[in-house]
Amino acid sequence: MPPFSKEAQLVHDYEPAAEAPTTTTLPGYPLVMLNDIPRMRQFLEQEFWSRDLETMAPHLWIMTTFSSANISPLHRQRVKGREIVVTEEPRLHLVWIYNRIFIKPLPRYLLSQTFWRTYLDTGLGQESYSRSDLCKAATGFLRTYRYLIWHESDFHIAQQDHLRLIPKDVDWPSFCRLISELSNIEDSAVTRRYCYGELRLTRLNLYAPLLLRKFNFEQVHGQYGDFFGRLYGPILFVFAIVSTILSSMQVALAADQLETSHWETMWH
Repeated sequence: MPPFSKEAQLVHDYEPAAEAPTTTTLPGYPLVMLNDIPRMRQFLEQEFWSRDLETMAPHLWIMTTFSSANISPLHRQRVKGREIVVTEEPRLHLVWIYNRIFIKPLPRYLLSQTFWRTYLDTGLGQESYSRSDLCKAATGFLRTYRYLIWHESDFHIAQQDHLRLIPKDVDWPSFCRLISELSNIEDSAVTRRYCYGELRLTRLNLYAPLLLRKFNFEQVHGQYGDFFGRLYGPILFVFAIVSTILSSMQVALAADQLETSHWETMWH
């Protein structure tokens, strides 16, 4: 069943009816036809399913705190000096690196219980993947906003024009009603990735070759510069040690040559 009640839903203008025209599209996504079930399934997979993170999920306890509540509210992200970067990739949602954290906006259709019952709760087609895993992934994603928006200040940050993490026509009291119901979602109702909260990108990249058979999880611009910057100190230290050793060897070699020259002079 949907993770929230009909009374708590925030979007009321999405009510697909039998007499709706066949050209009806998903609000905000004009290329996604509501009656094109295969396309809708593909779209929802792209929106919520992260194959890489689900593959790494059994080992995420090594990289982060084993808690779905390990998510700082938006105002705390600012306190930590992190820039909130909007992403549409579910694999990057709540992934952070240095002074940036990636957050996927909450799509309007996910706030409609009718949409859940039509396309997620009952599934798309006959595959168990659609009826269970995809629905769990969407539920887990929705639950993250329970932690991202704790206070009214978080709510206003989320609605800023340069972010728009939640729809502008949603008000704070209505959002609180939704959030109160999301608090009841257990870990058993979400995918294994969403049993964890924020993920550090440097650690994901470290384990990616072992767990994903890929060079890295995600290459972020400027990452190599920071990486080599951290190595500058150790490299300089090693260079100093090697230089000292070579200098000592040169002194010893010069002393040996001087001693040999001295004995040759005395012999002649």
